[in-house]
Amino acid sequence: MDGRITGKARWQFWIDRGGTFTDVVGRAPDGSLHTHKLLSENPEAYEDAALQGIRYLLRLAPDAPVPEAEIDAVKMGTTVATNALLERKGDRTLLIVTKGFRDQLRIAYQARPRLFDRQIILPEMLYERVEEVNERIDAHNNVLMPLDLDDLAPRLQAAFNDGIRSVAIVLMHGYRLPDHEISVAALAREIGFTQVSTSHDTSPMIKFVGRGDTTVADAYLSPILRRYIDRIAGALGNVNLQFMQSNGGLKGASLFQGKDAILSGPAGGIVGAVRTAEQAGFDKVITFDMGGTSTDVAHYENHYERVFETVVAGVRMQAPMLLIHTVAAGGGSLCQFDGARFRVGPESAGANPGPACYRRGGPLAVTDCNVMLGKLQPDFFPSVFGPDQNEPLDAEAVRTKFAEMASAVERATSIRRSPEELADGFLRIAVENMANAIKKISVQRGYDVTDYALQCFGGAGGQHACLIADVLGMNTVLVHPFAGVLSAYGMGLADVRALRERTIEAGLAETLVPRLETELDELAAVAEGEVRGQGIDDSSMETLRFVHLRYDGSDTALQVPYGPIAEMVAAYEASYRSRFGFTMPGKGVIAATISVETVGKTFDVEAMPQAAGSGDFVPRARVDAYMGGTPVTAPVFDRDTIPTGGRVDGPALIIESTATTIVEPGWQAQMTEIGDLVLRRVVARPERVAIGTSCDPVMLEVFNNLFMSIAEQMGYTLQNTALSVNVKERLDFSCAIFDSGGSLIANAPHMPVHLGSMGESVRAVLRDNEGEINPGDAYVLNNPYNGGTHLPDITVITPVFEGGEILFFVACRGHHPDVGGKTPGSAPPDSAHIDEEGVLIDNFKLVDAGTYREAEMRAILDGALYPARNTDQNIADLRAQLAANEKGVQELQKMIRHFGLDTVLAYMGHVQDNAEESVRRVIDVLKDGSFTYMMDNGQQVSVTISIDSEARAATVDFTGTSPQGQNNFNAPAAVCRAAVLYVFRTLVDDDIPMNEGCLKPITIILPDDCMLQAQYPAAVIAGNVETSQIVTDTLYGALGVMAAAQGTMNNFIYGNDTHQYYETLCGGSGAGPDFDGCDAVHTHMTNSRLTDPEVLEWRYPVLLESFEIRDGSGGAGKYRGGHGVRRRTRFLEPMEAVILANHRIVPPYGMAGGDDGAVGRNWVERVDGSREDLTATDLRQMASGDVFVVETPGGGGFGTPEE
Repeated sequence: MDGRITGKARWQFWIDRGGTFTDVVGRAPDGSLHTHKLLSENPEAYEDAALQGIRYLLRLAPDAPVPEAEIDAVKMGTTVATNALLERKGDRTLLIVTKGFRDQLRIAYQARPRLFDRQIILPEMLYERVEEVNERIDAHNNVLMPLDLDDLAPRLQAAFNDGIRSVAIVLMHGYRLPDHEISVAALAREIGFTQVSTSHDTSPMIKFVGRGDTTVADAYLSPILRRYIDRIAGALGNVNLQFMQSNGGLKGASLFQGKDAILSGPAGGIVGAVRTAEQAGFDKVITFDMGGTSTDVAHYENHYERVFETVVAGVRMQAPMLLIHTVAAGGGSLCQFDGARFRVGPESAGANPGPACYRRGGPLAVTDCNVMLGKLQPDFFPSVFGPDQNEPLDAEAVRTKFAEMASAVERATSIRRSPEELADGFLRIAVENMANAIKKISVQRGYDVTDYALQCFGGAGGQHACLIADVLGMNTVLVHPFAGVLSAYGMGLADVRALRERTIEAGLAETLVPRLETELDELAAVAEGEVRGQGIDDSSMETLRFVHLRYDGSDTALQVPYGPIAEMVAAYEASYRSRFGFTMPGKGVIAATISVETVGKTFDVEAMPQAAGSGDFVPRARVDAYMGGTPVTAPVFDRDTIPTGGRVDGPALIIESTATTIVEPGWQAQMTEIGDLVLRRVVARPERVAIGTSCDPVMLEVFNNLFMSIAEQMGYTLQNTALSVNVKERLDFSCAIFDSGGSLIANAPHMPVHLGSMGESVRAVLRDNEGEINPGDAYVLNNPYNGGTHLPDITVITPVFEGGEILFFVACRGHHPDVGGKTPGSAPPDSAHIDEEGVLIDNFKLVDAGTYREAEMRAILDGALYPARNTDQNIADLRAQLAANEKGVQELQKMIRHFGLDTVLAYMGHVQDNAEESVRRVIDVLKDGSFTYMMDNGQQVSVTISIDSEARAATVDFTGTSPQGQNNFNAPAAVCRAAVLYVFRTLVDDDIPMNEGCLKPITIILPDDCMLQAQYPAAVIAGNVETSQIVTDTLYGALGVMAAAQGTMNNFIYGNDTHQYYETLCGGSGAGPDFDGCDAVHTHMTNSRLTDPEVLEWRYPVLLESFEIRDGSGGAGKYRGGHGVRRRTRFLEPMEAVILANHRIVPPYGMAGGDDGAVGRNWVERVDGSREDLTATDLRQMASGDVFVVETPGGGGFGTPEE
């Protein structure tokens, strides 16, 4: 039933307006369902696809008005907002922020999106201009500076006079105390701005950057959306028009906003998939929506999974959205051979020219693979191709292109392959990529998918569903009769939903209950009012209340239903254990956020018309195809002719007007009484896949991705179970897999400085425990002279055994906030002996044959000359590291069971050989060079790079570098190795795996007494964070590749007995021969994130006064260097503050005539008005009210500046 009382039955239209196609499902007054598919953009034929679809199903004459009396409701999902965001075609927008934060959304959390790109490209900002307003509220609701509207008004008026009509208002802590935002909004409306988005209303949650981005996106997209809605509404008159929100609920057109619209289309698909799966008797579902350019996957078990923060097109959206993971693999994904590996995507052939079979001269794509294999038959596919759109798919063009590629593969690899084998190989890679995407939303989060159904829809889904189910060990696939238009169907099945959320951030205790109940009631009243206002009566409404809990100090909040405290804690612990494998008894629990969801039931899912009655059914044809790795003859059935209970054994094709479903060998399709096709695995899949040990270009790509996926799953576990801000927010960690000799196979890197150096840690464990490593052991170390880098970076190493032998090691390294030493944060600026930097851990067995030795570990942390300040936090992070390693062990053992030991071991070697070859190709075109780079402390790094073109090898000789010094800029050899590995990896402009093979063509020479080969007892804290940056820029200087980046991490550490905090600050990147440097971004050997300014002020007694780009600090040139930043931190209680940096005297070099970047500076402004200038490595006692200012260097320019 519809929520509104209606007279005689009328039409309903459910519409999904996608990027390429618009799907329309019409429910006629008699209950019958009709579908129509048309191009979203066809201006010659019609103005709007959605309206045209309605007109088509109503059989209206071209100029006849839409008869609103015959239509009960139109329910739509639209990609209008998403496309405007992707293409940056929203409305001109003005951003208003608190004074000091004009650049905060641009700097965001300072990380670069792609680790190895020399030219750093950040997402384009959505706002056109920004104005600062004098006002300031702190984290505890105190007004530090009153709002000055008089100063703002003329600047607002000027923006209005320039034609801007959208404004986003984002003030510090505005989610807590919105008075200032409300006043600014009133002024903006008074001036005449037509779209005013305030952050407290758009997303009332802590985190300035996420809330700010969401508010700007809302202001930027809402006008576009409003114009589209008005156009539809204008044609429909007073028809009840509703839109699908990103959260999976419908909303009346007048309430629909930009922030709600980002996943509008995909959300309809999830709802349709879930509701039809429930109808078919499945309550645990993986939804799989495969389109032309991408595939959306989601997980469902009894409730919709939502996230409250996600990144879409480079914009952080802090609004409730269904958890949908998108992977760039669709029917149009390109299939390419790079000389060694087969690659699928991420580039797409698009709609024009489309795949090769579309008769527009397009490249080979996934769809062509299915044509080549006979899985898509031109005779049974709509003939809509060619200049007159009346020709079938072009199978001949596909065969020709695959034959050409087969010749190229044979020339490059000496492996002879038939075109069918090539197509089958590409398909395998595409399937593995999609399966890895499903793992991210299921296996990685602790769900066992083997007893789930794969609910498959979208144009290309049915062609691949059995194959994907096989990779994931799933045994059931569901294909609904409306699988081709399920997103549109889902619009009709969706409920009206209103969600509201609010930040609480308070300890969960009985004393908090009255506040929780009051605030939940307030949110419920608002949500229920919104649903009631859309014509839903109270009897059709249900309100759900949730609290999002997290452990004190952790950042992973999990949603539980609101109830008695003991029940909420029990539900939280059960959820946490299922996700991460353990709980933290005795740890306090925080109520982070509350949320309310009001659901207005509008429509009950109806059983589809029954399938044809029982009886014989015969195939339309038999075709030659290639399935299960062999040629087969497969029958082709019309779906419409299969009766209830009818069974089709694979191999077979089942065709219908909007889709083809492939029943693979070993599978059987059965028609249910409500018209669903249920595919089941009826022949047990082989335990092990036999693929041999010789290097196959298909399996090379599969194993590359599998090894990487395991490392990423380890990283996910570590990030979400760690306690320290360093690991869970700043992402100062890396996880990796190594072979039995300690050679790197794959890693999920966040910090390049960890890259080449973790293998040294594994080799140290092997060296020191020869013959004594047993299953169930795990080792810990941070010894800089035996595999470590600097003391805060602690590495946990776990062996992986099979049949009594070590096959692999898994390891993860995390930067602990404090491991003792003279100063909080373990980074004294003046250390000269390793003992002054904290606790040295050398080859300690943390787990002995499964026994966890926590007491002994605590004794080490507490027993040093300068012991750890927060041992509990160290232990918690070490436990998280063990959990991450355990995840890696489990996944590797799964891989061995699936592929067999010999195959896995062989491909460990093959992936390294592939990376080695990629680096050798780059070395081939390099020239000899040398460079010497001075440091602020008078030391220098010198390098000579010699290229042996014949051997395609390089020698990197650091002779001439300063000897080990009485300071802390000495670097262990592992750090130097990491810098060399990083630089040579960045020279490869392709996505190659990062592993030991990259270093095989490179010989590194380090003199005996050298600051790059630290020996006990040298201090090393700055060697890891600062000297590594110098080495990187010295190498680029010798190669002549690009100008210097800021060349420092600007380590800023402060603390006292209660609080310790460590941040590194971004600066400018260097310019290159054809690109400008990037402003305010982390470069080279680091990529750590910054804590959000509101979270920082909530957790620590500091006030961030400003954080802005330092204009003019990048070196001039034909291409200019990136600018640095200026950051002002006011202390609210006494603390010790340390700066550990470089380039305060020596500027970052320009290249090829480009100017140097500006040097950095730091000083303290005392509360009495005095100023103290500091050196690059300095320490000060800060009193309450003192301000610490850091200005970071700019990057060097490239090329002579043009006059």
